[in-house]
Amino acid sequence: MAEHKHGEMDTTSQEKTFDGFLKFMTWSAIVVIVVLILVAMING
Repeated sequence: MAEHKHGEMDTTSQEKTFDGFLKFMTWSAIVVIVVLILVAMING
């Protein structure tokens, strides 16, 4: 097994995955907030 050297791992795939996750969660939160506002307006 090769010796680990700090800072040499390629993390571009992990960074892209995390960026996609953040975008998904942001849009999910926006959709949930809009739906809650619409429900409040309809029932008001």
